[in-house]
Amino acid sequence: MKMPELVQHYKQAKGILVVNFWSTWCPPCIEEIPHFIDITNQYKKDSVQLWLVSQDTKKLYESGALQQYVQQKKWKANMLWLNETNADYYCPLLDARWSGAIPATVIIRPSTGYYEFYEESLSKEALRSAIQKAINSVK
Repeated sequence: MKMPELVQHYKQAKGILVVNFWSTWCPPCIEEIPHFIDITNQYKKDSVQLWLVSQDTKKLYESGALQQYVQQKKWKANMLWLNETNADYYCPLLDARWSGAIPATVIIRPSTGYYEFYEESLSKEALRSAIQKAINSVK
């Protein structure tokens, strides 16, 4: 998926969307993904969805190695591959503050206008708190 398409989709999301940007070569990313999956699953009744957006290479994606990696990890989440190479172009489309560093996460609730961007690893507690803020947000 290209970044403009991704942004368009998440702006139309129902409920709360947690969009995490990661890569197989990023140890902090790999470390936080299991608790992202666990915690967002705990909030499914609150219409929380998780999108894991890989920034791995086109070769890794097209060869099937990325899908094999995800299967090996037994991660069950919406997986997307970001088909972009120019961070100077696509980072500002997501958030003007994004330097391109990962992990990076956006938590949004389009119905209330809630939007938070994190350019850092999120602990279980920090993620839970961020989701709770989105749940409590009002228009």
